[in-house]
Amino acid sequence: MRDSRTGEPDLPPGVPPEREPAITAPAPALWLAGLLVAAYLFQTLAASPGLVDALVYSPDPGPLSRPLTLFTAIWLHGGWGHLAMNAAFALAFATPLARFLGGGVRGSLALFLFFLACGAVGNLGFGLLHSGQPYALVGASGGVSGLAAGAARVVGGDGGIGGLRSPFVVSMGAAWILTNLVVALTGGSLLEGGAQIAWEAHLAGFAAGLALLRPFAALAGR
Repeated sequence: MRDSRTGEPDLPPGVPPEREPAITAPAPALWLAGLLVAAYLFQTLAASPGLVDALVYSPDPGPLSRPLTLFTAIWLHGGWGHLAMNAAFALAFATPLARFLGGGVRGSLALFLFFLACGAVGNLGFGLLHSGQPYALVGASGGVSGLAAGAARVVGGDGGIGGLRSPFVVSMGAAWILTNLVVALTGGSLLEGGAQIAWEAHLAGFAAGLALLRPFAALAGR
């Protein structure tokens, strides 16, 4: 029975109502954010400087000169602020995606691989625009941008995958492009240690998220 005034279930005297969980994000989204934190702890506490340098992505001498670093650089960050921003946005955008893809093994694997693929494409987009230049790129922002694009398609799809021209996808894409164009035109806000925001990776990762969601949803059985 439910109380007609509150909509809450009638409980026997002395029995407290159930509390809503403090964290409502699905487990795959929490694991993804946790992995980013764990990777940064390893980077700062256990990894040698030489190992960290070997995992950084650089387009010098060419965008694909060290292809594995397209993936390894995703797990490195330039400081706690950089990590906190990416982990928070990863959790926020991965939440609707994880609910859509499912919390089982297939859904979790699809979410993780989708994030990695978008991050790698984001890094490669940066590398193609700066081929041969001695830049060092770290961070999960390309993958997070892909999560944002995927979340936009899911939210815009009302339970399915929204079309690229659906209003929510178009408005989210326009906001993403505008924000990163402002960063590009102003030279980019400085992160810790004097690093700049890689807006190129953001845009490439977002485009990858729009394009790659459907095949990864198929991997999850959706």
